Amino acid sequence: MTSKFKDRLLSVKPEPLMPLDIGILQVNLGYRCNMACKHCHVNGGPARTEIMDERTIKLVLKVFRENPFEVLDITGGAPELHPHFREIVAEARQAGRSVMARTNLTIFFEEGMEDLAEFYRDNKVELIASLPNYLQDSVDRVRGNGSFKKSIDALKILNELGYGMGSSLLPLDLVYNPQGMFLTPAQETLEAEYKRELKDQFGISFTRLYTFANMPIGRFREFLIKTNNLDRYVGKLSDAFNPLTLDGIMCRHLVNVRWDGKLFDCDFNQVLDLPVLSSVPQHISEFDFSNLVNRTITVDDHCFGCTAGQGSS
Repeated sequence: MTSKFKDRLLSVKPEPLMPLDIGILQVNLGYRCNMACKHCHVNGGPARTEIMDERTIKLVLKVFRENPFEVLDITGGAPELHPHFREIVAEARQAGRSVMARTNLTIFFEEGMEDLAEFYRDNKVELIASLPNYLQDSVDRVRGNGSFKKSIDALKILNELGYGMGSSLLPLDLVYNPQGMFLTPAQETLEAEYKRELKDQFGISFTRLYTFANMPIGRFREFLIKTNNLDRYVGKLSDAFNPLTLDGIMCRHLVNVRWDGKLFDCDFNQVLDLPVLSSVPQHISEFDFSNLVNRTITVDDHCFGCTAGQGSS
């Protein structure tokens, strides 16, 4: 059955949604995390056991080296908890490519992570760090008591190592999420507010801010269902659909690899188990760049989350 998003897409774009390029290989190493945030789209947490095995890691690195990717984008869970995380980063950097890691910041204070910040600096890894707000109460409410202080302490350590201080080699980007069923504010305006507040309160600098809507999947979807607000929230996202966001959404610039090697158009489709279309390779072991760059992207109603307002991607 046709989804509402497909209908809306066809009304503004009669041809299928296809990649503009696939310069990014995005790899989800597993769902284990030291936190269990209320808005987490993968339901990450300490009890999750999914993890990418060594065979799949070798295939991922082989595909990354042998194809014209510019960036390896590593995510989770907390990707740093994977036992081979540092080897993956090091091998990707030795291939002469950029590496991006998505971090929750509190991971820096877990056992065995004492030198994580220095490892990131030494390997010149671009950091995408989650900080849902610059106010303590708001962050602790979503991520757990004490998480805001740890996040601020981690940002201070990163600043001391040169991250977010103007060097193109050590970018430090932050990610904002609304506190509930709200659309994201204008990114430029909120970025200026974040920079002012974090500098004034804590002396912290960062490179740029990304604003992401809460996707109606994972743990946030469970909350919406529990409060009888799923249809209302998806309707709000649908009403805010903006066709100008279509060129920038992540699915048009990457291929996503799940911890088991299965291929997806984005990390959100991965969670919903909506793989790339059956007409193209389904697993990293069958990777074919030319087929995947010309694929039709799988969409459904959750895609309104990336195309609402100014977009989230």
